[in-house]
Amino acid sequence: MTEEDDAAAAAPGRPKQGQPPRGAATREAAEPRIPAQSGKTLGGADAFQARNPLHGLTLETIVTALADHYGWEELGQRIPVRCFNVDPSVGSSLRFLRKTPWAREKVEGLYLFMLREERRAGGARGRT
Repeated sequence: MTEEDDAAAAAPGRPKQGQPPRGAATREAAEPRIPAQSGKTLGGADAFQARNPLHGLTLETIVTALADHYGWEELGQRIPVRCFNVDPSVGSSLRFLRKTPWAREKVEGLYLFMLREERRAGGARGRT
């Protein structure tokens, strides 16, 4: 055994040569940190949400707008989930959508599609 081996055996808490000291050997301390994206504001809105049409809308607003635009029957055909097909209501839909991420994504996608349709219809009327 060499002197280094004797020292390591005598002091089990000491790291071997070339290793960082204990406590600093965590992954976070060993890897360089990536700076977090800042929450700088852009005209009062978060810079990352500035162009997000869903920003600031509640799920209730989205469901109500879809039900008003398409009606419950067509909404149930476009997104075939029980809360839209069997005794539909905003309350039951909200309870289901808050617990079911894939269904919520479909509802948000349909809402964005509805907004695009309305924009196109409004733009087409102005051109003729």
